[in-house]
Amino acid sequence: MIRMARPPAAHRIVLVLALMIALAGMPQVAHAAALAPPTAQTAEAVRLAVILGVLAIIPAILISTTSFIRIVVVLAMVRHAFGMPQTPPNAVLTSLALFMTAFVMSPPLSAVNANALQPLLNGTATVTQAMEGGAAPLKAFMLRHTRDKDLETVYQISGSPLPERAEEVELFKLTPAFMLNELRVAFTIGFVILLPFLLIDLVVASVLLALGMMMVPPATISLPIKVLMFVLIDGWSLVMEGLLGSFG
Repeated sequence: MIRMARPPAAHRIVLVLALMIALAGMPQVAHAAALAPPTAQTAEAVRLAVILGVLAIIPAILISTTSFIRIVVVLAMVRHAFGMPQTPPNAVLTSLALFMTAFVMSPPLSAVNANALQPLLNGTATVTQAMEGGAAPLKAFMLRHTRDKDLETVYQISGSPLPERAEEVELFKLTPAFMLNELRVAFTIGFVILLPFLLIDLVVASVLLALGMMMVPPATISLPIKVLMFVLIDGWSLVMEGLLGSFG
């Protein structure tokens, strides 16, 4: 019997919030639709459908167009540097990455809320206008954190000519270039973090070999030492400061 895979915790939280928002707004929408003429009813139904559709793809947008990629990859590499694949749990790392992403992305998200979400909810902007107003702040953020080389690679793969101005860069080509840059930076930061842990593993393995304790797994001795060192230097704060500082 094939079992369906459960969605990640962050996705389930977003879907539950979307359902709660939809259920909370249904009485008001139904009351407004009953009092409004047929054209207004159709517009309200279309607006509600668009809002629910956007809420459904929020996880994909969050992962691909924000700082979430860099943060969650670095946090996962820190966990693997200890040699504890399940500690801290995925829910803890994902929650921490979400809060750090919200901190980094607060200016662009505030602009998206003011230029796209609120006008769409108030009915003062069409769906096209809301999409254009919401894409502009995210596009500006991604352009600041994307190398020209990554953009050239994406445009070369797609067979399209590279635009001369930044304003002409297409969002669907900018997003994979941004993700490539985020992965490159995340692995660079992770490499710097892994070096001290690798040094501890080598020293412990050399000492055990010199003492003739070849049957003792080095990870058994090095794990407490790595945890103690990380706690003494306040490693989580240093990692967070480094991640936030990498965004300028």
